[in-house]
Amino acid sequence: MQHVAAPEERPLRADARRNRQKVLAAARAVFAEHGREAQMDDVARHAEVGVGTVYRHFPTKEALIEALVVDSFDAIAAQATAALEIEDPWEAFATVLWRGAEIMAGDRALSEVFASIPGAMDGSGPTIEGLRESIATIMERAQAAGVLREDAELDDIPMLMCGIGSATKKEHRCSAPWRRHLAIVLDGLRASPASERLPT
Repeated sequence: MQHVAAPEERPLRADARRNRQKVLAAARAVFAEHGREAQMDDVARHAEVGVGTVYRHFPTKEALIEALVVDSFDAIAAQATAALEIEDPWEAFATVLWRGAEIMAGDRALSEVFASIPGAMDGSGPTIEGLRESIATIMERAQAAGVLREDAELDDIPMLMCGIGSATKKEHRCSAPWRRHLAIVLDGLRASPASERLPT
């Protein structure tokens, strides 16, 4: 019997693809402002489409959030892959954290979802696995060069990034406090000023 593609497998028509991108762009803006409390009606108004169009592409709010998170993880993974080409080991490591934090700072829903993940960097799939491998390679290079503290572990990174993501929602007299906090975190990860080993 000939295989018939499921509805989600069929390529979208050009107008449907445009509507999906409009909805995603609107959702990113709405969730950045309101977090997970944003509603599908808000997304539809911002996208200037009917709410039925939103539900046609994303049956639930969680499905819409998941699509946003996938897009963001793809972007972070792409930045980590690009950082592998940076020759200086510390610059490569710091660049991954800075660029990942910039993505999270502009995506409140992502930072909230990231903070709710029970494991350090759980999950499977090419994006997560590729992200883990890229960051692990970058960390190993930095530790071998003696610029990243030797007791830093891969699972420390998403936990630290959760904290940076939380900083995007806190009141602070600085306009972008996450930049201040990430600078402090990076200083703590350098090998040279490490005063004592981290607790195990």
